[in-house]
Amino acid sequence: MPSNGPNESNYSSGLGGLSGLFSLRRIGVIAAHTFTQLMRMKVFYFLVVFAVLMLFASFFDMPWSRTAEDTAEQELIILKSTAMGAMTMFSTLFAIAATALLIPKDLEDRTLYTILSKPVPRLDYLLGKLTGVLMLVAASLLLMDGLLSFILEVRTHGLITQEIAQGEAQQWPQSYIDFRVSAIAQQGVTWHLQAGIAAIFFKAMIMAAMALLISTFSSSTLFTIVIAVVIYFMGHFTSDARSYWLDNQQQSVSFAAKTMSQLGALILPDFQLYNIIDATIEGKKVSLAIIGRLTILTFLYSGIYSVLAWFTFRKKEF
Repeated sequence: MPSNGPNESNYSSGLGGLSGLFSLRRIGVIAAHTFTQLMRMKVFYFLVVFAVLMLFASFFDMPWSRTAEDTAEQELIILKSTAMGAMTMFSTLFAIAATALLIPKDLEDRTLYTILSKPVPRLDYLLGKLTGVLMLVAASLLLMDGLLSFILEVRTHGLITQEIAQGEAQQWPQSYIDFRVSAIAQQGVTWHLQAGIAAIFFKAMIMAAMALLISTFSSSTLFTIVIAVVIYFMGHFTSDARSYWLDNQQQSVSFAAKTMSQLGALILPDFQLYNIIDATIEGKKVSLAIIGRLTILTFLYSGIYSVLAWFTFRKKEF
């Protein structure tokens, strides 16, 4: 087994060794290498598919008549739903698959032995790999967000122009025309829509950390991906299952039931808390307080999974 170096015990002992245990510089170097490594996988080819999907959706005509008052808003909602659904699928699957492949690929290329023999603390290695994945996910989401915002802005402007022309042709009151213009603009590009994009990234961040944890004790990349995907779908029903279970407990064991449910919430992420994505698609406003709470929750989940991954990985022999 390759040695992590004579000083690794110093990195792992006490608060005094935190500077050796945790280094932003080392994490940054590993993250940059991971980012480059993933770029070679040509992941950005997905953006071409996303662009075609967006262009198709932007020129897609609704099957019903334009006489319905809210048709313009529905067109924009469908456009946003299609785009953000694709963004969620891409970011989640990529975060899981890329993270699951990192350690096995480093083992296959024998890069892992070189890194750990520097010595580089295993916590730095894991955090660097995770950060590299998240950097690429963030870059991809930013590009897709830019494309969505451009097409959505063009489409919104076109629908507003059509609505004004229709209102003038049918001699609508100016106050009603202004109301319709405001309603359509609300479904366009807004800062609240960016909150939905942030929530998509938060979910991908949690799943990347979860996949990292699973990959530290799994010998199969496929197993890691499958279990992570199962956990992802379970995370969307965690809240409902916990509520149903608590409602069916006897009063005498309610405290124990609540305690177990809280422990379960720490193990399985509750993705229903991230339902602001649906709200932003519908043009609803999201407060900064909600974004702040989701940010804290995301780092809490990711931190727990990363620490557990480190505890598993630091004793693993290669």
